[in-house]
Amino acid sequence: MSAIKAAREWLATSTVAHVAFAFVAMGGWALFANRDHTLPQALLAGLVQGTISALLTLGLKKFLEWFNVKLSGAAALIVPPLITAASILAILTTAHTVAGTPEIAATIAVPFTVSTSYAVIYNLGLWRRRRA
Repeated sequence: MSAIKAAREWLATSTVAHVAFAFVAMGGWALFANRDHTLPQALLAGLVQGTISALLTLGLKKFLEWFNVKLSGAAALIVPPLITAASILAILTTAHTVAGTPEIAATIAVPFTVSTSYAVIYNLGLWRRRRA
């Protein structure tokens, strides 16, 4: 296996890589989404979102790996991402409401879309590997 292929495989499957990327990317997005507010508010939104995204990514990846094998056929493809999408929307909305994030809709729009897309794509990969 070439070094590039091995690195790509590690990035695609590594929990550490997925969690770290989620923290940096989604925390950065929340900071940007709240840029018109005070620096402490924007930083808090970024820290809250980064932390939530890291923890959700860890839980999301593990949940998809656990739940996908418990279902078969189309249910294994569809149900896990639906459950994660509903849960993530509730968690993000609640956490940012409690934290007092000024721009909640803008703050959660990208992380919700990315996490739902991640869930669909990662679950599809799991589903395909099981079928192979």
